[in-house]
Amino acid sequence: MALLEVDDVVVKFGGVTAVNHATFTADSGVITGLIGPNGAGKTTCFNVISGLQRPTSGRVRFTGRSVTRWPVHRRAKHGVGRTFQRLEAFGSLTVRDNVRVAADIQGGPLAWLRPDLGSGRSGRLAIEALLDRVGIAEYADERADSIPTGTARLLELARALACDPKLLLLDEPSSGLDETETDAFGDLLKDLASEGCAILMVEHDMDLVMAVCDEIHVLDFGTIIASGDPAEIRNDPAVQRAYLGYAEVEDDTSVMEAIS
Repeated sequence: MALLEVDDVVVKFGGVTAVNHATFTADSGVITGLIGPNGAGKTTCFNVISGLQRPTSGRVRFTGRSVTRWPVHRRAKHGVGRTFQRLEAFGSLTVRDNVRVAADIQGGPLAWLRPDLGSGRSGRLAIEALLDRVGIAEYADERADSIPTGTARLLELARALACDPKLLLLDEPSSGLDETETDAFGDLLKDLASEGCAILMVEHDMDLVMAVCDEIHVLDFGTIIASGDPAEIRNDPAVQRAYLGYAEVEDDTSVMEAIS
């Protein structure tokens, strides 16, 4: 049984079907990609998994339990962490305090009362270690609304990690990162997965997706049209037509092969 199971999920907004009988999984120690064109239903799937959107039908199971009707905070307490496509940092707080807020909320009242938790000395050291691990320690005292977009993406990751998630949902996490930063980010994701974290990632940077993902699911108009490892997805004709932008040429090779 996988850590996360999305089972036959349908989401309708009036007469529009945003997610159409989607079924996929994400497991501990595995980086899973959820890709597809804009408007394919990827973020809606994330909203269903994290509890922001109730599905029209279908269910979500996490750690073997149905969480379909659980509120957002209950899922977070049980190990679902998330970043957002639109940056959601507390702009008036410093980078460090953004991460501290997440750690304190996750720790609950004990984190405020015990000196060895939350904002206590060991808690502060853990926050500094998180900032260093994602590569933004130099911005610790800067206001979140003054840092570059790429740095803010990494801040959101650090804040999610402060909650010690079993499952990490990342919505376009490399947006705003340059090539060197993206390479370092990919290495960080692999490290997190090697430590047992399940990572489900929505991402349009195909080089990153193909480099780090173990499994990829492709959405098109709310329907999963393909699932497999990077090589299978890259060579799938339906995916090529719907998303990757390849077209068949006369000698039956793809455009990617023809121009490489």
